[in-house]
Amino acid sequence: MSPHKAGKVYLLLLLLSVAPAAQEPVAWREAPDLVAVFGPPGPRAASYSAYVTALDLDAVLQRLTGDATLQRPPGAWTPRAVLPADAFGQTGAYDRWALARLYGARGPRVARGPKGEGGRVTESWTLISPYPDATLQRLEPGTLLIVLRVP
Repeated sequence: MSPHKAGKVYLLLLLLSVAPAAQEPVAWREAPDLVAVFGPPGPRAASYSAYVTALDLDAVLQRLTGDATLQRPPGAWTPRAVLPADAFGQTGAYDRWALARLYGARGPRVARGPKGEGGRVTESWTLISPYPDATLQRLEPGTLLIVLRVP
């Protein structure tokens, strides 16, 4: 191989080694049992869905950075430590005291934001980590995504 060609190959390898790797998508698993616990009762529940992943909140947010459908108004997608009642809201049928005991002094971290296309919001996302199982007996180390579809 000529020195000129070897230099081009070396440069190409160098560029590939420092180029940012493409982010893998988050592997979500549906969690309808959590919608039943934290979603509203009655017909409004049909607008909600829930998904979980083994990834922590920071890893999920990192992988979502390139998602063009996530809208980014000020304060959106910023993780915050909150009280359990603030993370899960007041519409679900869950036992608020059991949830508070489960988290104890360590509250969940939450990030919220809108998703949509063409400037129109079609979904509101709430990411919660760690998240409780449906029986409120243990905290799971990954992230829960609660999606509210906006009509």
